[in-house]
Amino acid sequence: MQSQTERIIHTEYSEVMQKSYIDYAMSVIISRALPDVRDGLKPVQRRTLFDMSELGIRYDKPYRKCARIVGDTMGKFHPHGDSSIYEALVVMAQEFKKNNILVDGHGNFGSIEGDGAAAMRYTEARLSQLSQEVFLADLDKNVVDFVPNFDETEKEPEVLPVRIPNLLVNGAEGIAVGMATSIPTHNLGEVVEGVKAYIRNENITTEELMEYIPGPDFPTGGIVINKNDLLNIYETGQGHIKLRGKVDFEKGKGSTRDRLVISEIPYTMIGTGISKFLNDVAALVESKQAPEIVDISNQSSKDGIRIVLELKRGADVENLKNLLYKKTRLEDTFGVNMLAVADGKPETLGLKKIIEHHVDFSMELCTRKYTTLLNKEQEKKEIQEGLIKACDVIDLIIEILRGSKSVADAKACLVEGNTENISFKTRISRRMAGLLRFTPRQAQAILDMRLAKLVGLEIDALMKSHEETLANIARYEDILNNYDSMARVILEDLEDIKNRFSRERRTQIVNAREAVVVEKPVEEEEVIVLVDRFGYARTIDTSLYEKRKEDIDKENRYVFSSMNVGKICLFTDTGRMHTIKVMDLPESKLRDKGIPLDNVSNYDSGQERIVFMCDSDQLRLGCLCFVTAKGFVKQVEGKEFIVAKRTIASTKLNEGDHLEAVSMCGGDSQIVLRSHKGYQLRFPTEEIPVQKKTAAGVRGIRLEPEDSVEEAVVSPGGHGATITLEDKTVALSSIRLGKRDTKGTKPRK
Repeated sequence: MQSQTERIIHTEYSEVMQKSYIDYAMSVIISRALPDVRDGLKPVQRRTLFDMSELGIRYDKPYRKCARIVGDTMGKFHPHGDSSIYEALVVMAQEFKKNNILVDGHGNFGSIEGDGAAAMRYTEARLSQLSQEVFLADLDKNVVDFVPNFDETEKEPEVLPVRIPNLLVNGAEGIAVGMATSIPTHNLGEVVEGVKAYIRNENITTEELMEYIPGPDFPTGGIVINKNDLLNIYETGQGHIKLRGKVDFEKGKGSTRDRLVISEIPYTMIGTGISKFLNDVAALVESKQAPEIVDISNQSSKDGIRIVLELKRGADVENLKNLLYKKTRLEDTFGVNMLAVADGKPETLGLKKIIEHHVDFSMELCTRKYTTLLNKEQEKKEIQEGLIKACDVIDLIIEILRGSKSVADAKACLVEGNTENISFKTRISRRMAGLLRFTPRQAQAILDMRLAKLVGLEIDALMKSHEETLANIARYEDILNNYDSMARVILEDLEDIKNRFSRERRTQIVNAREAVVVEKPVEEEEVIVLVDRFGYARTIDTSLYEKRKEDIDKENRYVFSSMNVGKICLFTDTGRMHTIKVMDLPESKLRDKGIPLDNVSNYDSGQERIVFMCDSDQLRLGCLCFVTAKGFVKQVEGKEFIVAKRTIASTKLNEGDHLEAVSMCGGDSQIVLRSHKGYQLRFPTEEIPVQKKTAAGVRGIRLEPEDSVEEAVVSPGGHGATITLEDKTVALSSIRLGKRDTKGTKPRK
């Protein structure tokens, strides 16, 4: 066996990785994620439409299963998985995402509220009329180049011969490697007028183009509120469009309430944005920021969006609208980045540049189309002239055919005048046959001609057809040789497309003021805060509490008064303090459940346990006593916990320790500590030093190994004082008074 010499190439690993990554990035950018400026389509969209055309699924033919379309596209042109193909197919059929749908879908193709399309085995589709007649027409006229598919068994168009700036009309969205495109949709009729204006005057400015294309036109309608920013966006190809939904006020009649009706939404709210909006409105009502709203209902249907907010009498409608714009996605931002593949590389394009690319592409399509048509007409002319000439000498041609031994001999005579192998009746016929000089194509047409063509009416039709052919040739040559003639053809075609496929603008474009919310001052009042043993919190009116005080105290773990504009401080065993606005708690009736504390604070009921809760105003008046499981104690001035943050560390904990109790203390109060092994220690709180919240404290009780503090109670001193230990009422004097940092005693049994 002959040995082969191996050639080892030494190179830097970083260079190999860099080249490989760049190759991958460019593949994603060019072949997957970004649309081509010429047809405004990504490869998967282009291949799907072309495959549907190849399968004959026209707009005037029956629907075909999407699974059939997806499978054929994946097998022939796009081997990147069926999900990407079907998702592209679905989007091209959704009227709420595309201004002009490219696929006519039959079945469940999803909804504007975010419902997904049915599986491809259930849905059916066919090309829309726009796709068939504007995107795929003339493919048989050599207007675009065809390239091999991934395995070189099929041919696919490099680009579709789209005769409108689809990049503007239907927009585009895509995420590539290190770049993304986001192009808004526009009105077809306006875009056509803009293209016509550019063809008439190539020096037109972007500002002048915007007289025809004033701004985006989204399929969901809505209102663009920053009109003055659009010129810069269209000049640079980048910027932010501010969108608002359309909100109308309906005056209530009789017993019906006044309403705010949202009939159009921002384009960015398509999908889960609608349910998020409803949740946001509900949150505004619960937090009392929008108390005028008494009911929210989504009455949207296939006929359009209709979200109804029922209002109280005398509601400030304008302020409520501004609140919805400010606090929900009813006003949103559409980020514009008009990035597309132009001349084989990604480029950010302005409005004029996109139209310029489209017009250049249209001129190329027109040139190739009419060159193909001209060649066909010239071939037809050649044949027609041959047949007309043959009719004049038909007797001689018949004599040649009868005297020939083969078709080749007859054709040689007609083309070259070769009469050697042909028998003639007279010498004159032979001489005349030798003078014949038909072209090979004419000779073949004569040989293929039927005798019925010699009927007088057929000859007249041939002459008439020849005149039409000459007229077509003159017209095609004029189009190809005269810029104005070609421009006129393109303009006529654009006008026809506009008349057949355009619709009225849906999106308004205005300059609107920024939404300003005038917050009404809240009337301060005292409320009772209730927290049950399950961690659900709410507030009730003080008068209701006074009526049912005993029942309420028995049913709830924490009951204390607070101002409705105040805050609650919540201390947990992890040493953290969470603050909660009282306004965030629902005002309820006696039997209402309330809201979990987890929902209105950073408190996590699964990871920490509440050891103390109070109104923040209480903290200003005294000190807090902290007791840990390992017996450490300290006092901290309450004012240290008056902070703006929602969560802070309330104390420092040693490793393996946790906070067991927090209580208000001061004056001549006393504290009782009870350990897990039953030791009890009572001593005055004045023995506990006042420290900062960042301190770990001092030892309050000496614990035996494996013992820990289980309960801590602070009580005012004095004769007859009682405390509750182990759920039993105990006289404070029955516990021996000791000193801090001692072991304590066990009670007698």
